Amino acid sequence: MKIFLTTLLITLSSTLMAQDLTEAPAASDSMWQTFILIGTAVLFFYFILYRPEQKRRKALEEQRSALKKGDKVAAVGIIGTVSQILDNTVILRMVDGSKIEVLKAAITDIFPPSDDNKNTVAKDEED
Repeated sequence: MKIFLTTLLITLSSTLMAQDLTEAPAASDSMWQTFILIGTAVLFFYFILYRPEQKRRKALEEQRSALKKGDKVAAVGIIGTVSQILDNTVILRMVDGSKIEVLKAAITDIFPPSDDNKNTVAKDEED
């Protein structure tokens, strides 16, 4: 066993010493691989993370700007019907008839109109 290990060690050391040191890998090839890897990561983050978020944010902003009286919305977990629209805020009427004022930016969902909303709008106009 001792002879086998000694022979293996001599073979490996002679192989390592026999390599030509002038044939080192080119630094430019390694640099191009690094640039390609970084470029791929940037494209991945742009198309998978940034771009879809930007589209979602733009669609939500369009919905907020198209708000009208009687729309049913959710703002910070609170669901209500739009009673009045101001510059930066919206006044929501709750189920029990109370009203609260929330920022337009806090509105996260706008629900499609239903028959209940039409009844609520008619009730608001009577008040």
